[in-house]
Amino acid sequence: MNEINCHKSPHNMKFSIKQQSVLYEGFYQLDKLTIEHERYDGKQQTIERELLLRHDAVCVLLFDPVLDKVVLIEQFRVGAIKQQNPWLLEVVAGLIDKDEAPEEVAHRESFEEAGVHIKNLSKITQYQSSPGGTNETIHLFIAQVDSNTAFGTHGLEAESEDIKVVVLQKQAAFDMINQGKINNASTLISLQWLIINEEKIRKLWLI
Repeated sequence: MNEINCHKSPHNMKFSIKQQSVLYEGFYQLDKLTIEHERYDGKQQTIERELLLRHDAVCVLLFDPVLDKVVLIEQFRVGAIKQQNPWLLEVVAGLIDKDEAPEEVAHRESFEEAGVHIKNLSKITQYQSSPGGTNETIHLFIAQVDSNTAFGTHGLEAESEDIKVVVLQKQAAFDMINQGKINNASTLISLQWLIINEEKIRKLWLI
């Protein structure tokens, strides 16, 4: 094992992109990068990596604090086809278009995918979805909604969306985490955040 210089910090380590080329360009773009970066031992290292370029996304946990319910959606996901069931339970989500604030996307997607209007909207966090291979940042929110208005199927026909609304008692959704029935990052993170911060969000929303 190489001895690491304990004084070396990522905050003062440097990297440079030596070469970048497009391998594929479609709905997403795949680039190949040659990068030189400093190591913790002070030496330089050159690596080659493929990077999937994606628009940043917004994900919203729809929560009804009056009826103590959460509103999720269910839809087919091509990335889950190796799973037994590729129809996933998820929070509402959408990509950020140019010149859009994440909050605008949260309102738009909540109506397009679940048919609900947001009463209160609060930021949970933002995170890199899979930094080993994509540049996508997820902006994660929780929103107050009336779950009585959430039902049916939704989605844009032009985008081949077929989205079913699923309304669950809050505790039932929490139980599904331990049962392995919730298996995507944004939904897991937001539900676990609600477990920890429900009292805080109720005070913020004056519920």
